Amino acid sequence: MEKTLTHFDGDGSAIMVDVSGKQVTERTARARGEIRVSEGVMEAITSGTAKKGDVLGVARVAGIMGVKRTPDLIPLCHPIAVTGCSVDFHVDREENRIEAECTVRTTGQTGVEMEALTGVEIALITIYDMCKAIDRGMEITGIRLLEKDGGKSGRYTAPGKECEG
Repeated sequence: MEKTLTHFDGDGSAIMVDVSGKQVTERTARARGEIRVSEGVMEAITSGTAKKGDVLGVARVAGIMGVKRTPDLIPLCHPIAVTGCSVDFHVDREENRIEAECTVRTTGQTGVEMEALTGVEIALITIYDMCKAIDRGMEITGIRLLEKDGGKSGRYTAPGKECEG
């Protein structure tokens, strides 16, 4: 079966996909990305001395807010009722990097992959914003969907990510 782009009609015009015929199912998505920081930024974050406050706490709330605002940011994304959302961080002091992971849940007719990806991106951008006075050379990388479940297409696990979680 050949895969096609779903956000275009037969004439090539952009459309919002009609999900009215889809089954209502439980759907989840998990995404991850990271930010590489300097030693000074890592110290400020882990010691709680960043001038703007609790960096990871604010970034967590920003990521959740990003999830809720995803359809306002991505033009053809459906507004959905998010039933659960978490944003978690793994701090690697040796490598001076912080990994953000966002998990989103809903019960509905369309998935939450875009919401999970947006949550990760906004959380990481917030870390950058809160720490840019220390160092503007931070690098955000590796944002990707790790897994999604539910709906007609079922479960997806990113290659090489089967054991993560």
